[in-house]
Amino acid sequence: MSQTDQPVFHLAGGLELRPWRADDAQVLVDSYLDPDVQQWNRPGGLSLDDARDRIARWEKRWWSEEAAIWAVAEPGRGSPVGLIGLADFDLDGANAELLYWLLPAGRGRGAMADAVVTVSRWALEDLGLHRLRITHSVANAASCRVAERAGFVLEGTMRSALLHSDGWHDEHLHAWVLGDSWPE
Repeated sequence: MSQTDQPVFHLAGGLELRPWRADDAQVLVDSYLDPDVQQWNRPGGLSLDDARDRIARWEKRWWSEEAAIWAVAEPGRGSPVGLIGLADFDLDGANAELLYWLLPAGRGRGAMADAVVTVSRWALEDLGLHRLRITHSVANAASCRVAERAGFVLEGTMRSALLHSDGWHDEHLHAWVLGDSWPE
């Protein structure tokens, strides 16, 4: 990763995955006010300076091979409508966890399942990872649908695994292992 710029990917639904830019900071601040992003991702509040720092930190984490975070955005210089990334990187252990969210402007297009497949293929085929995982609250049906549509197998439920604003939630664990079949 540290040997190349972060790639840009074009999704079937007309959106693209690109690195976050400093001028996206206000969108990031605003996204943390979205009730669904708040509920399922626990981001807390974020100032404009905090958002700029976070975007700069994502760029540094790319170059240090610790994470890969993309904006799901309208093509060209369009505004982000979501986020997808790989975190909890273990390049030596060949695994990582996907994280994602969409704002209302990006929802309902099937874009996130396409984004998950796109990032997963890159991680497995180009980075050489062996296993990817997605975890989400069992109450987050939309995230479960994304994982299933992207071909991630539900492996089980982790009891009381993540603290959300309304208390502890059981979490589904989905995984993709090198050699699994891509969805059609």
